[in-house]
Amino acid sequence: MTTGNSSLTVENVVGSAELGRELDLPALAEDLPNTTHAHDQFPGLIHRNQSPKGVILVFRSGKLVCTGAKRTADVGTALEQFVDELRALGIQIDHDPEVTIQNIVTSGDLGVRLNLNAVAVGLGLENIEYEPEQFPGLVYRLDSPSVVSLLFASGKLVLTGAAELSEAEAAFESVRSQLRSVDLLGSPR
Repeated sequence: MTTGNSSLTVENVVGSAELGRELDLPALAEDLPNTTHAHDQFPGLIHRNQSPKGVILVFRSGKLVCTGAKRTADVGTALEQFVDELRALGIQIDHDPEVTIQNIVTSGDLGVRLNLNAVAVGLGLENIEYEPEQFPGLVYRLDSPSVVSLLFASGKLVLTGAAELSEAEAAFESVRSQLRSVDLLGSPR
């Protein structure tokens, strides 16, 4: 899904909800289709939702985490469907759980090549992690909005940590503006 800013694409939306009760995971693994429970590898159930697409991680405590959605609305829909499946199995859930969006991961393209060494110096080393021998991108932690940007020499970037699409869009514009202000947008591809 593309955001209102045509330069960003939503790659993943992560949200969570609390059921307010404990769950019997081995029994649920047997009763729920599209669900696996490998307790020796992961402490929860993995439920694959078909439509909308997403994976719901189910923990004994009643916490649910949905990941893999492409839209924030899909997280809520997937979690509501899962709660309905639990109720259909006779599991009492007294309220409709409140869904909290934890993280929206977006990707974008600045349209120019970047000299990451110059970007690291130009943006100020205090908010930068750049070890090209370890990872080919530069990690830039923005103060406002509180989003992390992974910048690559190709001009592509990944933004993570936004709770709303508007935060991701603001982060993209902030990165572009800061690079422009220190004359580091490089040459067009």
